[in-house]
Amino acid sequence: MLKTGRRIRVLLADDQRIMREGLRKLLEAEDDFEVVGEVANGREAVAKTQQLRPAVVLMDIGMPLLNGLEAARQIRQSVPDAKVLVLSAHSEDAYVQRAMASGAAGYLSKQTSGAVLANVIRAVAGGKVCYSPPVGQRLRQRDAQARSGEAWSGGAFARLSSREVSVLQLIAEGEANKQVAANLGICVKTVEKHRANLRRKLDIHDTASLTRYAMGAGIIESYDMVKMM
Repeated sequence: MLKTGRRIRVLLADDQRIMREGLRKLLEAEDDFEVVGEVANGREAVAKTQQLRPAVVLMDIGMPLLNGLEAARQIRQSVPDAKVLVLSAHSEDAYVQRAMASGAAGYLSKQTSGAVLANVIRAVAGGKVCYSPPVGQRLRQRDAQARSGEAWSGGAFARLSSREVSVLQLIAEGEANKQVAANLGICVKTVEKHRANLRRKLDIHDTASLTRYAMGAGIIESYDMVKMM
């Protein structure tokens, strides 16, 4: 176990309270971690990172208001010293690729053991880049294919820009164009342009289908049972 004189400050970003509580208990059982805060959506993750300056942000992907990948990108721009470690139920290459493009320092499955998670947080805080073993193996295979001239593609989702993913999330959460524009600080015409790009790239032409796609891609989840608790 790697121990240092200073405790590693960690911010937990996950929309499920039970997940945050479990992570907090796990990390606080270790002498070298300090959980400095918890947030339930991507916007709070960005704001709290700017306020609390944690060493590591443990970030879920499927969160309301702002998904974890866009939150990671904004954190890396505004607080470059903070390391974002994605902890997700999704392990598909497209998510990993987007997470790395967003500046994440690591990507772990939620099936990861507590001991491995703790060691990866320490490694990420120390400047290393870490993946779950299956993810790392696929990335190495992809790199080998790229070197041999084989094309690799993460599918339609991987072709979406960070802003397009943010627009898709808000549309899927039921926001009208005007509300999307206000949330993202852009004009309505720009939102309409992003919607047109989404329809073209995904070959999806109605809001209900966009919502189903967003749920299937893990950008949003079906929270009905959670919201009732």
